[in-house]
Amino acid sequence: MKTTLNSLLFLFLLVPSFLLAQNQVSGTVTDESSLPLPGVNVIIKGTSTGTATDFDGNYQIKANSGDIIVFSYLGYITQEITYNGQTTINISLAEDAAQLDEVVLIGYGGVKKEDLTGSVDLIKSDDFNQGPVVSAQQLISGKVAGVSITSSSGAPGEGQEIRIRGNGSLSLNNNPLIVVDGFPLDNGAVGGSRNPLNQINPNDIEAMTVLKDASATAIYGSRAANGVIIITTKKGKDSEFKFSVNTSTTVHTAVDYVDVLNGDEYRQVINNHPNADAQTLSLLGNANTDWQDEIYNTAFGQDHSISARGNAFGIPMRASVGYTDHDGILRRDNFKRTTASLNLTPSLLDDHLKFEINARGNYSENFFANRGAIGAANTFDPTQPVYSNDPQIVSQFGGYNGWYNPISAIDPSTGLPVLSQINLATVNPVAQLNLVDDVSEVRRFIGNAKVDYKLHFFPDLTATVNVGLDKSHGTGRTITSQQMPTSLLADSWEIWNGSRSTYSNTSTNKLFDAYLTYNKSINETHNITAVAGYSYQSFEYDNYSYDSEAEERDIRNPDTDIDFEFIDKSKNVLLSYFGRLNYDYKGKYLLTASLRADASSKLNPDDRWGYFPSAALAWNISKEPFLESASFINDLKLRVGYGEIGNVNGLGDYLFLTRYTRSNSSANYQFGNTFYQTYRPDPINEELRWEVGNTINLGLDYAFFNSRVFGSINLYKKKTENLIAFSSIDPFTNFGSSIDRNIGDMENRGVEIALNVIPIQTDDIEWSINYNIAFNENEVVRLPFNQEVGGISGGVGNNIQLHTEGESPSSFYVLQQVYDANGNPIEGAFVDRNGDNIINDSDKYLYKDPYADVIMGLNTNLNYKKWDLAVVTRANIGNYAYNNVASGNSYRDGAIPTSNDFLWNLHSEYLNSGFTDQSDERNFMSSHWVQDASFFKIDNITLGYTLDKAIKDVIVRLYGSIQNVATFTEYDGLDPEIPGGIDNGFYPRPRSFVFGINLDF
Repeated sequence: MKTTLNSLLFLFLLVPSFLLAQNQVSGTVTDESSLPLPGVNVIIKGTSTGTATDFDGNYQIKANSGDIIVFSYLGYITQEITYNGQTTINISLAEDAAQLDEVVLIGYGGVKKEDLTGSVDLIKSDDFNQGPVVSAQQLISGKVAGVSITSSSGAPGEGQEIRIRGNGSLSLNNNPLIVVDGFPLDNGAVGGSRNPLNQINPNDIEAMTVLKDASATAIYGSRAANGVIIITTKKGKDSEFKFSVNTSTTVHTAVDYVDVLNGDEYRQVINNHPNADAQTLSLLGNANTDWQDEIYNTAFGQDHSISARGNAFGIPMRASVGYTDHDGILRRDNFKRTTASLNLTPSLLDDHLKFEINARGNYSENFFANRGAIGAANTFDPTQPVYSNDPQIVSQFGGYNGWYNPISAIDPSTGLPVLSQINLATVNPVAQLNLVDDVSEVRRFIGNAKVDYKLHFFPDLTATVNVGLDKSHGTGRTITSQQMPTSLLADSWEIWNGSRSTYSNTSTNKLFDAYLTYNKSINETHNITAVAGYSYQSFEYDNYSYDSEAEERDIRNPDTDIDFEFIDKSKNVLLSYFGRLNYDYKGKYLLTASLRADASSKLNPDDRWGYFPSAALAWNISKEPFLESASFINDLKLRVGYGEIGNVNGLGDYLFLTRYTRSNSSANYQFGNTFYQTYRPDPINEELRWEVGNTINLGLDYAFFNSRVFGSINLYKKKTENLIAFSSIDPFTNFGSSIDRNIGDMENRGVEIALNVIPIQTDDIEWSINYNIAFNENEVVRLPFNQEVGGISGGVGNNIQLHTEGESPSSFYVLQQVYDANGNPIEGAFVDRNGDNIINDSDKYLYKDPYADVIMGLNTNLNYKKWDLAVVTRANIGNYAYNNVASGNSYRDGAIPTSNDFLWNLHSEYLNSGFTDQSDERNFMSSHWVQDASFFKIDNITLGYTLDKAIKDVIVRLYGSIQNVATFTEYDGLDPEIPGGIDNGFYPRPRSFVFGINLDF
């Protein structure tokens, strides 16, 4: 009996081991055409057990009965198979049509990604930059080959310079056209606005499409001379409502300060100065003030947004509100923004009638810290304290220390002599920040309604009407306290009571588009899409400003007409007809042709119309039969395109008409004792024509190994003809000495390479790398005379850059510095390049330029289970900058201004160079100050963790981010990334630390 029981117990224990025994499963994974798929992930669901298919698509894996085996492959629909004891499981994976048919917006319609013929890049929200993103441009910085995005300064919400394939004009606007949900925005901004794109909450953006070559942009005509960025915002869905909440807190800190002398170093310099007499030495103080530390501080910011999308009363909708509040590291600087948006996408008549209604409002408040304090902090004597206990200084200037002298007037409130700021002396930078209130409020509404009607009696034809309104209103005021240190004359003390200036700007942008789209497929062989339409867009501006100081001068001089109010109203209109044809044969051979006719009211009637054609061909090589056996090739497309684009963006209105300007108080005409206001005609040019840029582009798109390696290569050449620039004219031939004229040609040549690699992709881990590099050469090929540009501080009216034939625009035009055997610059020693034994302007030469020869971006994303890590880096190579901060303040004699009782601090470069003579203006023209500003930047590091089960039905993501992590450069200035290439009093970009929470439920 005992033996029987033991036997039964053994069998009972053995049965589960049989039931749970793992069996080996094998098989082959192929695509729908029976070609083997290598690298397919084969995973036991819910475990870390897995493998991948070999080169022939074969796999082996151990599974228990009831296990779910998951087969996943990028670009294909994932399959799940329940294991029930099979020894062989063969799988055929179907391509994911959603990925193959992804539609890319190209203007007045869209096209499948595989059917693109132009140079177009699509960046979706999953690939956006993270961190403290205030403006939309920051989302794609470093992501697109050939696209450079540079912030104008480190102020919160500041505008950014966007360049697609370099500069295309010498004087007109070089920024791309921005299109939001089919509405082309005005590139300008009303007064008080830091950045025209601040009106869009970055959390509302779904995708951004960059159109780079003329064959892609020509459909937008003259507005697209510098490329196009199409912003698509998030839309509602026909589903239950989903909510998203995003909140973050940011800490901004200064990375570094300008290297100037501290108090002890400065005292030593002055004590050893050969021109320092007893009076000069008595001016030295005992303090050791770091003035930059006084004007900069740790700043805080916050961003919050909430959105809801779903189906309301049968209408798909999305609504969102957002709030942003960021202080700048420059004390008192602040940017606040409140946004709201609503999107409705109803459809009627069995989807034959579709509506898209977009409305977004923005209200921003700005406190602009006085940026004059930045330069003042670099030059104010570090031996002086911030505040003074002198009773008169306390009474008159609020105690702010400074350089003052008494004048022949008595302060009635104290009975003491009135003090005046010494002429040309630096004003206390802390006083500049605290005694000037510069504020603005900007309200902006952007709305458009688009209606698509697919004709019932002709369903191949769709009629579209798009109407929109973009209206901005900005108001601002600058109030300067009466305690602000000011240079006064004896008779002006009574009228100086501080100052107040105000402005009010309104901008109205109206749009009406109407077009027909014909879409026909014939026997799945010939596919035709044709678009023809009409567009009308008007831009109206209404500007007003007031100056209280001018009004007080008017009161004191009633016989003189003084302009203390300024009124300016203007309007310009763009009228257009456009058409585009897309044709493909079996998806292998693609043709795109477009033509746009633009008429701008900025030009005279005879030259008003411009006609801008484009054509592009593409060959989908990967669809050819001879590549069927090359299963590792997923996409291989060759493209070639040509297009012409006009440009008058940034040109003034009605320059072909005679206009009159009213004289100001310094230019009135005197008859006897009375001054009369006059009106003078402005210069005119009746022959102004379009700038025209023509571009040829050769491109290759590729994707290999199931799109684990993909990207593009583009070669381009763009020539801009009839460049508009300000130029001199012969005397007595016009009402002025210079006018805007069509005077030159410019050429851009370059290569762009984009490479995306997914080295690892499993259920638990995915690693992707994006690398892009662009080479660009910009050259002025025709210019009848040189143009000096690039004003600098130091000397009088000096320019450091030149536009000239055969060189890059804005090349530095300098004297060649001579160095000693140790590599140190010899003061006042320059190369006599023309050999006449005289060093003057004839010895200047062109040395480098501010534009990078090479622009690179390297980004990586790593996801491991619930963790995600993103790193964004950028590099510029070959860009140079003129270090005006050092050049203007590195000469010993400049520390003691001639015939003035005040002192100036010096840049620490003086300790290296030993330069002394600031009176020789040739020193400011030295090539020594033109420095290599190439850099490598780690822009952003973001680490996140997702809690998908912490709260029922709520996905929580926590993340931390660092912006402006590190910069590697040999440039001696504060930051090598300087728009325009002249570094003079730059508002430093902060390093920002962010902690955020995202909730989806």
